[in-house]
Amino acid sequence: MNRLKFLLLLFFFTIAKITAQGEEIKKTTVSKQVSTFTIEAPQLQTTKKIWVYLPENYATSKKNFSVIYMHDAQNLFDAKTSYSGEWNVDEKLDSLKAPVIVIGIEHGNEKRMEELTPFKNEKYGGGKADNYLEFIVKTLKPQIDKTYRTKTKKKNTIIMGSSLGGLTSYYAVLKYPEIFGKAGVFSPSFWFTKDIYTLTEKSKKIKSKFYFLCGDAESDDMVSDLNKMEYLLNSNRCYCLNLNKKTIVKDGKHNEKLWRDGFVDAILWLGF
Repeated sequence: MNRLKFLLLLFFFTIAKITAQGEEIKKTTVSKQVSTFTIEAPQLQTTKKIWVYLPENYATSKKNFSVIYMHDAQNLFDAKTSYSGEWNVDEKLDSLKAPVIVIGIEHGNEKRMEELTPFKNEKYGGGKADNYLEFIVKTLKPQIDKTYRTKTKKKNTIIMGSSLGGLTSYYAVLKYPEIFGKAGVFSPSFWFTKDIYTLTEKSKKIKSKFYFLCGDAESDDMVSDLNKMEYLLNSNRCYCLNLNKKTIVKDGKHNEKLWRDGFVDAILWLGF
């Protein structure tokens, strides 16, 4: 009986320890520079939660700031809300003292694929990024520009995301070149649709800046897909303009660590 009691106590102690560790991992890591609000998204027939990062000197400054619009806000600032680790966007920008506002848009959970894909895939569906981007351009951005001191020109407006968010960030610049002058395109899901290549080929001269990032251990086609898009861009405009940069990370995998580690280099190269 004593042995049984000991084993039971050991079991419950182990479970309690694991639970405590899990709760510790799930503690919020968001900085005081970040706040949230909700906004109606009529284009998507839903309400969106928006995360806002303001630079440390925002309250004491009278300056206007460039803005980065980012997808999948749950993964940007807080380990508690992230799927498999956060990007540490707030901490990284604090360390840089970067004069930039970040607007994080939460994904629609089961509707994420619909929102972040510009064209349908025969197997997976999707293809409603036009509605999502119209929400950003016609509803969210006007509200942000009204509420905060922002620089509104396209050279000061960046859109950034990874995976499907990388795909739709690239598409956003082609669809709204007058709004988004720069894009951070991480591990883009160009595999989802060949139409994105056709659109690039048919586009008028593309004048926006792109920072491409992927790892060579993500998938069989990631690097070749990215190289193909870079070739099309260089055919659309002279590579001598240095408007796109490509970084391929050795052994880099399709995860938050890759994107977190590449975030600072991307925004510094894109400029704000």
